[in-house]
Amino acid sequence: MRIGVNVPNFGPGTDPGVLRDWALTVEALGYDLLMVSDHVAVTPDVAERYPEPFHEAFTTLSWLAGLTTRIRLGSTVVVLPYRHPLLVARTAATLDRLSGGRLVLGVGVGWARQEFEALDVPFSARGRLTDDALCALRRAWRTDAGAGAVPIWVGGNSEAGIRRAVRFGDAWHPLRGTLDWMRSVVTRYELPGFAPRIALRRTGTPVDAPDRPAGVGTLEQILDDLDRLEGLGAHTVVLDPYHGDPDETRRPEHAWRTLTALADHRRTAP
Repeated sequence: MRIGVNVPNFGPGTDPGVLRDWALTVEALGYDLLMVSDHVAVTPDVAERYPEPFHEAFTTLSWLAGLTTRIRLGSTVVVLPYRHPLLVARTAATLDRLSGGRLVLGVGVGWARQEFEALDVPFSARGRLTDDALCALRRAWRTDAGAGAVPIWVGGNSEAGIRRAVRFGDAWHPLRGTLDWMRSVVTRYELPGFAPRIALRRTGTPVDAPDRPAGVGTLEQILDDLDRLEGLGAHTVVLDPYHGDPDETRRPEHAWRTLTALADHRRTAP
């Protein structure tokens, strides 16, 4: 099973130097995938969770591709209704080609109503627009002789999102769920692939709450969560070290220590 990291590309502590350090640290530790988030207009509902500066996803990934050599690069997730699907198809195919086939395109429908209004995109139509865009992406890549097979991970924790992943995706990419809930979905649906994004929050004592999100707890609990997800068929798990406090972006060293401990354990595990 591959392990990725969702790198914060937003917040008061995130500047080019920090982004560079994130990328080089994650690659040096041996992780397989580096992903960033997507918002186009940082409206008040977005800024409450993900404050500025917010570095645009494709531009950031293109720059990081030039700073790295091995690690794969991806979006978790690009909001498809925000851009014309042919623009997404061309941008993604170009980035994949220039990075040596390292792109993973995570996509979703979006949630920020004010952002949709700012971009003049109907919020109530976002599901249909996403489905149409996914069809357009596949068609565009089939007719582009230079386009590779960029894997599409479809995000979404709703039943509609799961069905969208089954219909259009190469993997279902749920965000921050519990193990029991993800197990229930995996057993109910014939998924094309399973690549969850989970929290990464290491605690000093075990977390015993029944609704504990995967990835929250002691190092032993986090490692056990990864083993269980692999047992559920996950081919990749993305670790998300951001927990909603913008000041966290000023202190990436805490996340780096946890990532180092995980990497060291996985390297030495039998």
